[in-house]
Amino acid sequence: MTADSKPFLQIVRGDPGPEEIAALVAVLTARARAAAAARDGGGAGAGGARPSRWADRSRLVRSTFAGEQRPRGAGAWRASGLPR
Repeated sequence: MTADSKPFLQIVRGDPGPEEIAALVAVLTARARAAAAARDGGGAGAGGARPSRWADRSRLVRSTFAGEQRPRGAGAWRASGLPR
């Protein structure tokens, strides 16, 4: 038997319906694509979609007072609540 004629998926026990087999194939396909993207460096850090500034946890880290530009003037109270 060659590799092309060998089945990729074989049901050993039970009697799954077409919907169950389709769900299993969809999950296996999604996992294979995610693994291939991670292996090829297609993650978020390698030019993919970047997380929003609100979701970026690095903004929670305090910076030194000397290196930080504090908002001044009109509207400073509003700017103080925005991510930097």
